[in-house]
Formats: sequence, C-alpha cells, structure tokens
Amino acid sequence: MAHAAHAARLAASGYVRRQPEQTLLHQTLSKYWPAFVRRADEHGGLPEFVVREVEDYLTCGILEHGCVVTRCSGCGDEQVVGLSCKHRGFCPSCCGRRMADCAVHLVDSVLPQVPIRQWVMTLPWQVRVVVGYDRRLCAGVFDAFAKELMALHKRRAKRELDLGSMSEAFTGTVTFVQRFDSALRLSPHAHVLVPDGVWVRAEDGALDFRALPEPTLAELGQLAERTAARIERVFEAHGRSFEQPSDDAELLTLEHPALASCYQAAAAGRQLLGEHPGAPALRVMGPQPNAKGATRPALVCEARGVNVHAERVVDGRDSKQLERLCRYLARPPLSHERLTETPNGKLRLAFKKPWRDGTQAVVLTPMDLIGRLCAIVPPPRMHLTRFHGVFAPAAKLRCEIVPSPAHDPELDAPEQLSLFEPTGHWPAPPAQVQPPRAAGRHPWPWLLKRVFAIDITVCARCQGRVRIVDIALTKDAIARVLARHGLGPQPPPLPPRPVPGQLGLPGVAMH
Repeated sequence: MAHAAHAARLAASGYVRRQPEQTLLHQTLSKYWPAFVRRADEHGGLPEFVVREVEDYLTCGILEHGCVVTRCSGCGDEQVVGLSCKHRGFCPSCCGRRMADCAVHLVDSVLPQVPIRQWVMTLPWQVRVVVGYDRRLCAGVFDAFAKELMALHKRRAKRELDLGSMSEAFTGTVTFVQRFDSALRLSPHAHVLVPDGVWVRAEDGALDFRALPEPTLAELGQLAERTAARIERVFEAHGRSFEQPSDDAELLTLEHPALASCYQAAAAGRQLLGEHPGAPALRVMGPQPNAKGATRPALVCEARGVNVHAERVVDGRDSKQLERLCRYLARPPLSHERLTETPNGKLRLAFKKPWRDGTQAVVLTPMDLIGRLCAIVPPPRMHLTRFHGVFAPAAKLRCEIVPSPAHDPELDAPEQLSLFEPTGHWPAPPAQVQPPRAAGRHPWPWLLKRVFAIDITVCARCQGRVRIVDIALTKDAIARVLARHGLGPQPPPLPPRPVPGQLGLPGVAMH
C-alpha cells in the first residue's frame, strides 16, 4: 500500500516510477526461476553469466536493492527511483536505454547523410547453436558477410563508375548482431547498414560520394554464394564443420549440458520442460497476411542455407527515419506489451507482424520462456555491434566521412545535466576531479529529452531544478531512505518518554 501511495503521488506530479515487479515477465521469473535453477543444477548447472543476467534483472528497478533520491530545489518534492541492472540480455528497460543511446550515436556521429541500405543475413538452422555460443566464431561469421558485402560494392563501383581498380572505391558497414527472432528463438543473424554507393577521390583530393543503382537478383545470388563459401572457411579455421555441426554441438553439451539444452530447444522452437518436451511450441494461427502488390521480385536470395535480403533503403538526410531504423535494429528481444497470460497459466507471446504462414503468436510455459531467455543471453565479450571499412574506429578515412558531432550546449555544460547535489548523506566530489563523459555514451537526462521529450531535471510541479540528494546502496541506507518516504517496513516505535514527576528510581520516595 505504501508503494502504491508513493506511485500515486509521483504520478500527480508528472513522474511515474518504473515498477518492474508489477510486470508479467518479472512475476514469472520471480516465481519459476528457483525451480528452473534446481532443474538445471541436476544436469550440470547454468554458466555464471546466465545466472547473473537473470538474477540482476530481478533486482533491476526494485527499491529494496538500491535507490536514488531526487529533490526539487523549488518546492522540495522528493522522489525515490530504483537502480538499473545495466545488462544487455533481455531486460526491457536497460536494453531499451542501450537501443536509444546506440541509435542517437550512430545518427549523430557515425552515419553520413547519404542513402543507407539495410542488408539482412541469416544462417542455416543447423549452425545457429554453435554460432550463438562461440563468440570468436560468431565474430568471424558476421565479419565474413560484412567483408563480402563491401567487396560487392567495390566491384559494382568499378564497373558502374569505370574505375581503374577496386581499391579506388571506399565504403563501410555497421553490423547489428541479433540473437533472437520474434518468437524468442535462438537465431543469430546480422542486420547491416551500408551506404548505397561508394566514396572515390576527386581531382582536388576530396572524397566524393557516388550513388550506385539498386543491386540485382544475380548480384544478391553471387553475394550469398561467396558469403557461404567464406563462412565455411571460417568454420574450418576454427576447427568446426559448416555442413555437419552436430559434433560441435556435442562439445557445448559437455561444457554446459543445461545451457546446451536451452540452446537446442530455443533454436528449434521446441518445448524444453513443457508438457511434451521436444514437441514444437504451440502456435496461434490467423489468416495469412495479404502479399502487397509487387511490381518486381523481392531482393532475396539463398545459397546453402545462407539467406540475404536487401529491400529497405533510407535517405540519410532524414535523421528521424534513420534513427527509427537504428532503434529497430538495436531493439530489446522482448516487450512487456506482447507478453500476456492465458487462463491456463501459460504465456502468450504475440508478434508485431504475423509470419508468412499466418502465425500470430506462440504459447509457452513459464519454464520454456525462461529457457529461451537463457539462450538469448550473449556470452561475455561477444560484441553485438560491429564496424567495418571507413566506419571502423581506426580507419584512416573515417574523419573525412563520418559527420562531425553536432554542437550541443547541454552536453558542453555537464552541470546542466548533472542531477547531483551535495548533502550530508552523500558528499559530492569536487568538479575538477569528476571523470569526463565517455565518448558515445550520452547522459540519461539528455537522452530522455532527445528521444521522449521528457526533461527529468525540471520539476513538473514548479519547474524547479531537480537534483540527486541521496544514493542508497547498503542495506542500512536503503532501509533509512525507504522508511523516510514511507516505502519500506517501518521501524518499531520508540518507548514513550518519561513524564517528570511520574517515575522514580527504586527505593526513592515520590513527591
């Protein structure tokens, strides 16, 4: 009741604290995660990075595990906000923050104002378990596609622009590695943003962008063939087999048998611990979507299970549309709005768009949902955003192509974005010793204002400046903050003070 009253007071002032404990995802994990861990421990246990990801999510945004107190300098209104887990596996809040931050960074500081085409590359089903676990193999596979994609653009530029050599054309790629599909199946695939053209040196020495015509189906087929051959060489370099990866999956089973079961069930879209283990997950079917009237064949080709798609093009001068595309590519794997509970206690995961066969949702048991979440958690040091060519951080031509960061006076004045205010509970460090802001990492207040037009540094009641006045990290500090704001268990009342003239020491006469 205290939490509800506090939330109502904050809503009246224009701010609503995130309450993950009221979401179906958090409630499901809180209830079934201990049983899932016990089942996994019977088969070797889960890796530490998976356990840490899930258990830290269960504390994300929960006031009892750490909180921050903000105060308005005008009206004195105080708000209590929980701390986040900052993981990148499946937490909708933290992954959403990363998504927005990544999109803003790419649009403002990486992608130039030229036509950008989105390329998609998916892998055969039989190799997805191995690629999803081996981070070095994963990097090699998707780097192979990026290099073949840049080589295709250079070959086309040499032919279309009548260049003397492929080395006269310059291009680059930004690759997003997604580990999931709309049904939370383990499906490592790449979304790659590539300029729809190349840069060449002009007579005056400057780099000029030259647009290229739309790729043909023949060129896509050639790209798919070359990519499949190159990926096969990557598998061989790592001592694995591209055609028969079953032996490689057995190695994962020996290292982490419980995680291997999650990977295999999630990749195949099958039940892990449901009523019929090994059976396909239940699907909710609907009418097949009507195919849009197409005047030309879709730009899709496949070779040896490697599928390449290149339909969407965005004008780089339209920053809002480009930022929406980047947010889509960097999106979290799960949305609270698409997860609902059925009357029999199962979970219905709805899709944003129905599949071609009319599938609109899948129905999972709570244990099967947890198994799929464990499978899509990326292993440590597996980079999910990769840069190649002129967009690579160490590229010599990067400074001539990538846009200069837009001058933002708010970012130049960190005191305007800082929510910190010194108090007796948490002394602020001197301004001169505060570490500089990391490049490419935007302050959360600035990001909220940019993406959602919300300024959390200004009080919604009186427009006063909001500052952080306390940070509670220890159990005692957290209990003190929650008790002061009526959000936690109240301490026992103090004994009543003695009234003069009523009590005395034993053996002393009372007057």
